[in-house]
Amino acid sequence: MTDEELDKRFIDLETKFAYLEDFVQKLQEVTVEYSREIDKLKFENKLMAEKMEDLANSEEIPNRKPPHY
Repeated sequence: MTDEELDKRFIDLETKFAYLEDFVQKLQEVTVEYSREIDKLKFENKLMAEKMEDLANSEEIPNRKPPHY
């Protein structure tokens, strides 16, 4: 291989590596964003579950058949 061919291959590898670094950075940003969103949704789900349990245990919603039955 000539020096010119090696230089071209080296430049091609550097270019691919630069694109790969950019892709990994973007993937990491998306992963962090999704992780935060999942944490938020877990918290909201926990709050809703607690509210449902409170409603089930309260006397506001009796556990009986409606009058038309």
